[in-house]
Amino acid sequence: APLPAAPRPTAAVVVAAYLGVIVSRQGQRVQQFQQAEDILLTLLEHVHGAEPRFLVDYCRNLEAFEFTLRASEDAVTVEVPLRLDGDALRVRPCQPGDPGTCHLEVPSAVTGVEDWTSAGEIERGGGTVRHLAPGKVLQHLKELLVSAIVHCQRRFLLQPGDLSAENLKEDAMELSLSVRGGWKTVRFDIVPVVRRQQEPLRLEGRQRGRGFPEGSLQKATAESHFLSRSSAHLPVLKLLWAVDTLQGPRLDSLRLLEQLSSQDWREEDGRAGLSFDHLKMVLLWSTELFPSPEDWQDLEGSVYRLLVVLLRCLATRRLPHFLRPEENLFHGEPLDLASLYPKVEAFAQDPPRFLRFHFGLPASAKGLQADPEVGALLRLPAEDGAYWDTAYFDILLTAARAATDSISRKRRVVGL
Repeated sequence: APLPAAPRPTAAVVVAAYLGVIVSRQGQRVQQFQQAEDILLTLLEHVHGAEPRFLVDYCRNLEAFEFTLRASEDAVTVEVPLRLDGDALRVRPCQPGDPGTCHLEVPSAVTGVEDWTSAGEIERGGGTVRHLAPGKVLQHLKELLVSAIVHCQRRFLLQPGDLSAENLKEDAMELSLSVRGGWKTVRFDIVPVVRRQQEPLRLEGRQRGRGFPEGSLQKATAESHFLSRSSAHLPVLKLLWAVDTLQGPRLDSLRLLEQLSSQDWREEDGRAGLSFDHLKMVLLWSTELFPSPEDWQDLEGSVYRLLVVLLRCLATRRLPHFLRPEENLFHGEPLDLASLYPKVEAFAQDPPRFLRFHFGLPASAKGLQADPEVGALLRLPAEDGAYWDTAYFDILLTAARAATDSISRKRRVVGL
């Protein structure tokens, strides 16, 4: 008689096993980052020696923390602080449609930055207002980086293949270097910034710090970083660091979805899908929208909380920035949200079907039928932040889990 088929592992077992493979790679990624970081710091030290106004920040714990969380090869943002009294500058918004952009006005009392400024409008007193010119700062830093590379190569501080500076030719608001870390290459996006203190962030209509460790939101946003726009890069990483101190597999859920995104949710033509930055925002919103520790007791439940928030964002084609909710992170991105939604929905319905490592075509979502009740809930109107609260997402989560359990029971009946 034929042997009975082995029982199909539960979603919880498959999720845990899949995560174990991801986590096992972390030590290797830490070494890769440290080796690449050593090369980058050597260059930045030379830049600082030639121009003391460009400072070297040796505290890269947050960047290393982010690098080990993810599986994708997205660039690591590295901020280079400017030796400027940021509190003496005045911040002026310059594009009403883009809440992050700004001008930094340089008062006459601030000296030593004449080569980094440009004249603006005429003041009432007859003088002109100087603005910090991001293009001039970037060009100066670029020239010094090229000089540092040449210097290190002549002194044999760099070996052939240690770095590529091809992307320095690109016209962007960051300077990209690809640096070898072991057998992998790490891409660093170098961004000069002005640091200044600011008042605690006020989030209109939201309970400040809900779901996060007490005081973490205020600490994360106590200092602002500017050049041509306000940078939320480090505040977001500080919030992720704070989330890691909470009980429950929150960051493990992020790791798992990021691996899936890089493996199964990319476009068929090879274009990138959701970025790690998108998924970080989904985790931060999930932490606020599901504030109870009971919501994060197990890995499978934690993943589902991220999924319902992500599906809502895909259905409404809007992912608000956690610190600037008026900013839609999907706007201007080369994403095919219509094709991405069914891929994420298919995983939510049947996780074990997708949780495996493969090197061929991504797993197919064909054959899985969407639940009409869940679909209707996901597509409720989203104007003025409607249905962006805990009560709505609790209902959505219950419906989604019920639909998934129904699919699992049907698969067990037919022996799949």
